[in-house]
Amino acid sequence: MSTVTEILMEWSDICCSSKAVAEACNYRARAFIEIRETNASKMSDIQKYYGFTPAVYPKVILGAFAQRIQNSKNPENFSINLYTGASTADELDGVLVRTGRMKLRIPYQSHPDLRKLINQGKLNFIDMHLSHVGRYIREGIFPSIDVAIVEASKDIYIELNQIYPLDMKSLHDIYLPELHPGRPINIDYVDDRIGTPYVRVNPERIKGIVLTDKFDSSKGFKQPDNASFKIANHILDFVLHEVERGRIPKELLRFQSGVGNVVNAVLNLLKYSDKLCFASTTALTFSSEGQTRFFNEINELKSKFVLRPLEISNNPEVIRRMGLITKNTALEADIYGNVNSTNVLGSSMMNGIGGSGDFTRNAYISIFMAPSIAKGGKISAFVPMVSHVDHNEHSVQIMVSEQGLADLRAKSPKERARLIIDKYVLPMYKDHLKDYIRDAEHNSFVQHTPHDLKQALPWHIRLQETGSMHPAHPEAKQLTSKEKKAAKKIDQTAVPKQ
Repeated sequence: MSTVTEILMEWSDICCSSKAVAEACNYRARAFIEIRETNASKMSDIQKYYGFTPAVYPKVILGAFAQRIQNSKNPENFSINLYTGASTADELDGVLVRTGRMKLRIPYQSHPDLRKLINQGKLNFIDMHLSHVGRYIREGIFPSIDVAIVEASKDIYIELNQIYPLDMKSLHDIYLPELHPGRPINIDYVDDRIGTPYVRVNPERIKGIVLTDKFDSSKGFKQPDNASFKIANHILDFVLHEVERGRIPKELLRFQSGVGNVVNAVLNLLKYSDKLCFASTTALTFSSEGQTRFFNEINELKSKFVLRPLEISNNPEVIRRMGLITKNTALEADIYGNVNSTNVLGSSMMNGIGGSGDFTRNAYISIFMAPSIAKGGKISAFVPMVSHVDHNEHSVQIMVSEQGLADLRAKSPKERARLIIDKYVLPMYKDHLKDYIRDAEHNSFVQHTPHDLKQALPWHIRLQETGSMHPAHPEAKQLTSKEKKAAKKIDQTAVPKQ
């Protein structure tokens, strides 16, 4: 059999059977990449590949493409646009960005090399709701595709990973909505199926298959810390309170969980309460131990999961109909309930909004969580005014930290501010926020949502200049030029690791 590099050079020499195509497509992920190679007079085919989170993403083809670029006498003739459903792993994001030829990334990422170039202004990044990606591609809002591993392309190439057991076949429920909304997506319950367990594709469009046997590269997950379990307990206490008030049925509602230690702690508590029955998702990311266990127990576990296209999992219609309790993590929030999920100090992109906007805006109950402080108290998760807004106060219903839970529903702006400060904020920052509210009410020209614009963002400025938001923190002093340079790196490290 040809090597991967030879395969890339000789796509037309590869053939495959319809059965192999069906099995390969069944395990596809949802990202695709656009690679252009140009010269002075010609642009060749656009080629795309895919992956969704560090799970079931291409592991060898992209490395060969990167090597091809590096070996080229004219690497400047290559241009890469990478579209994914979410972040991927180093074998995809990493190897491509390190070629220096990536020009565009859509719509979510978490790779440090990518993040560095994005924040240096050397790589365009479009941060967008995940539910919009598929439609933008099908409707031609994004540039057209010549070659891809998706249904919308002219030519299809498949990376077939023989690690995945054939027993995974019935995990998927593949359904694509109509381009123009009209026909309902008839999913009422988490375990409903409305599509097929495979991707429908014309075998004549399959131009090549590359075989591999590599496991997903996953760093695993940190155990939830004490603060995470406190947040989880606050959420479960709130849910039980809502059950007592009759606003949530005794059998509970469906939960949506974002990523991170905090939501993992909530899921752990639900697991031990025998409330977890079934999961609908777009991808499954495991630790290495979890991956092995899932494959070994696939026949038992696959009856508890369904894998859907991103456009269905994150569809606003489905989310609203199912009445979800959504749980997502905030970078920071302000006293009125506005949430920043993406940009440290208002400018430095972390990962992206991902699916949090899809779920928050359409939730039955939307919850945002964050530890009240980071970096040993140098950073407060709650500030007078967020430096960037992803979710406004009209969509954020519940805020939770290890200090407590603030139910913001049916509250005026001033009521929300006082509730957040009382229930959510660590004592070392509480008096400073109370002082801000007092001064804002005195200095603001109106009183509905009082702000003192001169004092709204100094917390962030102090963090950038001194390394701490707190005025009395030992770090909040006049720094040397060398120390100031080090403090500016806070924009890459301000968020507690998930």
